[in-house]
Amino acid sequence: MIEGQVRIPSGCAISGIFSKSGTLFAGDEIVKSIAVMHERSNGLGGGFAAYGIYPEHKNDYALHIFHNDVDAKLRCEAYINERFDINDSSNIPTRRTIGIENEPLIWRYFAAPKRSQLEKSLVDEREYVAQCVFHINKDIEGSFVFSSGKNMGVFKAVGYPEDVANFYKLEDYKGYCFTAHGRYPTNTPGWWGGAHPFSLLDCTVVHNGEISSYDANRRSIEMYGYPCTLQTDTEVIAYLIDYLHRKKGLSHEEICSVIAAPFWSRIDKMEPDQKALFEYYRTVFAPYLITGPFSILVGFEGGMMALNDRLKLRSMVAAEKGDRLYVASEESAIRVLEPELDRIWAPTGGEGVFARLTPEAHAKFYGGAR
Repeated sequence: MIEGQVRIPSGCAISGIFSKSGTLFAGDEIVKSIAVMHERSNGLGGGFAAYGIYPEHKNDYALHIFHNDVDAKLRCEAYINERFDINDSSNIPTRRTIGIENEPLIWRYFAAPKRSQLEKSLVDEREYVAQCVFHINKDIEGSFVFSSGKNMGVFKAVGYPEDVANFYKLEDYKGYCFTAHGRYPTNTPGWWGGAHPFSLLDCTVVHNGEISSYDANRRSIEMYGYPCTLQTDTEVIAYLIDYLHRKKGLSHEEICSVIAAPFWSRIDKMEPDQKALFEYYRTVFAPYLITGPFSILVGFEGGMMALNDRLKLRSMVAAEKGDRLYVASEESAIRVLEPELDRIWAPTGGEGVFARLTPEAHAKFYGGAR
């Protein structure tokens, strides 16, 4: 196919690696995996999420921010300094890379909410940080927070994913989980903020597909204080998952049953207890059902989740080897890392696949269960 002449609705590539024991591995592994699927993207977006990479600042929120220029940076930093104690800040290390152009100022701030400001806000710490992120992205022109969790970070740009990895020196980072995305945008523009992953606090999403329910999902989530400003349907997935988990208290397994709920015809055939449960999900959380073709990888504190739409209209393969879970759009992206696998399978539509840190590993990275 010649780029630009044929629309490729099944384009985009996703890949993820997760070590349940918390064994650290370098970022070049996920780069090797996503590079196998080079033809699934077109250079208009690539990115990575990495977990466990900032052990020396594990108690701080790592704010990764794009600034268009120095003036925007100064305005943004004035706002941050009013509301956070900054324990360290610097530009994120990069190297000149062919294929990566027009980069903004890219900075990271290791920060903790000012206690006095947090007490006045009358919300908990995570909601306080989320509200600050939304304010910057919506109201401070020229600055954009693209990562805001603890002991994790997002690295993204306009470019092919392997070039983005080279640009950010991803091989220098070691974590227990990496997810990756190669973008082939079909309905939305290619720009630095629009590259995947999309992130809020510790939740990150990489996505292959199109959300036909985007307008309904967006209107519903904006009612609860989530402004959708990033010109892409994937943004709303990150916000839906954050809302359902952090604010409504649903487990990630339950979230799968909401956003990729079975059809009513299937629910009608379930046993009574199961039927009542899924009727509850579909009735109470109806605005959060996502329709249209999708496969997603979700990273969160201490875990990773993979999910297809309920009709499985996008490819996704999962595999295990030892304590590792691998998920990718194509089997080849897993086999290039681990030719001999303990198990490999194609999850069915609406079937969530999960990996979580052991309790001991979670305590190491986050100081215990939240």
